[in-house]
Amino acid sequence: MRGDIIRLASRYGRYGYRRITALLRAEGWQVNRKRVERIWREEGLKVPKKQPKKGRLYLNDGSCIRLRPCWKNHVWSYDFVSDRLHNNKKFKMLTVIDEFTRECLAIDVGYPMKAEQVLDCLQRLFLERGFPDFIRSDNGAEFTAKSVQELLRKTKVKTAFITPGSPWENGFNERFNGSLRDELLNGEVFYSIAEARAMVEMWRKHYNEVRPHSSLGYKPPAPRVLAGNSKASLQENAEGIKPHSAALRSSLYPQDHH
Repeated sequence: MRGDIIRLASRYGRYGYRRITALLRAEGWQVNRKRVERIWREEGLKVPKKQPKKGRLYLNDGSCIRLRPCWKNHVWSYDFVSDRLHNNKKFKMLTVIDEFTRECLAIDVGYPMKAEQVLDCLQRLFLERGFPDFIRSDNGAEFTAKSVQELLRKTKVKTAFITPGSPWENGFNERFNGSLRDELLNGEVFYSIAEARAMVEMWRKHYNEVRPHSSLGYKPPAPRVLAGNSKASLQENAEGIKPHSAALRSSLYPQDHH
């Protein structure tokens, strides 16, 4: 078990011992969190600091925001994340999540990312997932564009714009975007937009199907159903969702990438 703790901590360098405990249980270990924490400390692994408690959210007039996700497709939220390719060219990602299930519904990667791309993403998700009751976002031009607002009006999806300059009011999406940057973007160099799309999509699947989520009792938002429950099959599934970067880049650049 000690070896498996070190193996998982090495593979998922930004996970704490609680998520590692959830992954161990998924692989078949019957172990409690305190034992994993003790071994974690003995091996000198870093235990992340506890997050500060969240306060209530208030509007400028002092009224409390009451909208909270209560069921699947109740509240979606979306926002943009930016990064740069190896040649320093900037690109953007549109992230869409279901706030209740915590599932990432889409991460669209490209440049530019304007209202047309937001519209295409929403139309695709509405066909695949149905309509949410609300969709939360900031007041960026891409989200307030007439074409986007017309689509939402026709589909009877209500908007939940946050107060300008208050990104914490979009806390679910902000936290997700922080995980995306911390666990993928800060540790990868992308040589093309195609490579960025492939890597981001594999991370999205890993996030939904494998990554233990603290708000869900350290279970993934949309776990993959496996044939059997053996340690080997679970481990193979986890590794298959997030292969080594070198293998992916080799498939993307079979002739000229070394």
